[in-house]
Amino acid sequence: MFSFFKKKPPAPDLPPPTPAAPSPPAPAVPVTPVAAAVAESPPAATPVPAPTRRYGATSTFVAPPVPAFGTELIAETAERLGNDADSKSSWMARLKAGLSKTSSNLSLLFVGARIDEDLYEELEAALLMSDAGMDATDYLLTELRRKVKEDKLVDAAAVKAALKVLMTDMLRPLVKPLELGRHQPLVMMIAGVNGAGKTTTIGKLAKHMQKYEQSVLLAAGDTFRAAAREQLMVWGQRNNVTVIAQESGDPAAVAFDAVQSGKARKMDVVMVDTAGRLPTQLHLMEELKKIKRVIGKGMDGAPHEVLLVIDGNTGQNALAQVKAFDDALQLTGLVITKLDGTAKGGVLAAIARTRPIPVYFIGVGEKIEDLQPFSADEFVEALLG
Repeated sequence: MFSFFKKKPPAPDLPPPTPAAPSPPAPAVPVTPVAAAVAESPPAATPVPAPTRRYGATSTFVAPPVPAFGTELIAETAERLGNDADSKSSWMARLKAGLSKTSSNLSLLFVGARIDEDLYEELEAALLMSDAGMDATDYLLTELRRKVKEDKLVDAAAVKAALKVLMTDMLRPLVKPLELGRHQPLVMMIAGVNGAGKTTTIGKLAKHMQKYEQSVLLAAGDTFRAAAREQLMVWGQRNNVTVIAQESGDPAAVAFDAVQSGKARKMDVVMVDTAGRLPTQLHLMEELKKIKRVIGKGMDGAPHEVLLVIDGNTGQNALAQVKAFDDALQLTGLVITKLDGTAKGGVLAAIARTRPIPVYFIGVGEKIEDLQPFSADEFVEALLG
């Protein structure tokens, strides 16, 4: 969920707007992102050479900056799409389908079940198979036994309801809105292993942010993977946002360039893509640390958000990734992708018990609307029904 809402001044290189009666800026208020289908992609703009930066990156601007959205348009869009019951039910249907592998195993346990030791053993096996991990599994079973005894639960439906409450309470510390507008620009560094979906996630996040008057600049800092720069440029053209890139070279230089450009152009958000790497590749992890240090040289206090994108199909390995990247970069948030039917989902319980870093978004597919803010209540409802 985004929490930001204000009138943004036009970008410096756009023609001056038509004079209008002055009005006070709207106060920052919490706004829930909407699950909306993407409009037709705008045509790609002609690349414009970027100024030379002192850090040494020769970058390219692709597509013009996003014009400011009017406050009335944003409110109207949010009312039409964000409050649409059909949109909400559609998202829940996709989330349930994405978590069906675990949901089917857990839900069937309570059909006509007796509350005995066999049920607890089967529940333990199902939780472990869902990648919840031993710590989270032991906690849930211990608390569930206590709840059943204290409340004298004898009905399987009541025990299932108690488990839903326990799981929701466990995951609730992971719920936190991504707050925009705290800095100008808000600098976000995106990391993750190869194939986790970093670049695609960046494109989706940019589209979401545009709906709330956020001008976005992207930095193609993945200079290692073939076609990574071109992939991000395609997203830039789809969303009509600026992409800063270079043919090859130091990704830290690209990141520095992007931060400097974002400050000069008074952008709201700068997102820096980085090369995918395994946490065991120590020399590449050191490169990530360098990028973070250089971003800090470009703007004091930056990056303000360090996000790790995790493939939801990686199971307990996802927990190892969270620990390694957090130790190296001090993560501020997570994005879980590819909860598309083969993922088990239980790893969020393991993360909540071991390294409770906020999960800003979860993704269940390739479409823009398939990336939504994480809700503990919705997630557990999809798991247990």
